[in-house]
Amino acid sequence: MAKRQHVGSCGLGAALNVISGKWKATILWQLHARPFRFGELKRSVPGISEKILSEQLKEMEADGLVLREAFDEVPPRVSYSLTPAGASLNDAVHALAEWGTRHASKAAE
Repeated sequence: MAKRQHVGSCGLGAALNVISGKWKATILWQLHARPFRFGELKRSVPGISEKILSEQLKEMEADGLVLREAFDEVPPRVSYSLTPAGASLNDAVHALAEWGTRHASKAAE
């Protein structure tokens, strides 16, 4: 009989913790190609409210996944991009998404 390993002890818990919630993986995916301003990021994630997007970006910034860069301009301009840690997590999320696509028909049964 195989021994069950606690999810937190294999690192999976830590990874899932930083992308938990409905929107973080989507935000991570959007930011993989290039930096986005807040408004364009909101438009690229249909259904997300400004409040939730702001909260999710702050949490992702605190977790070291997103870099927030404020420019000293009028009007103020803020840009969001992935950090190296965010980019590497995006690679893992992409692999998970590919698995989901391949197995979506089986999961629906």
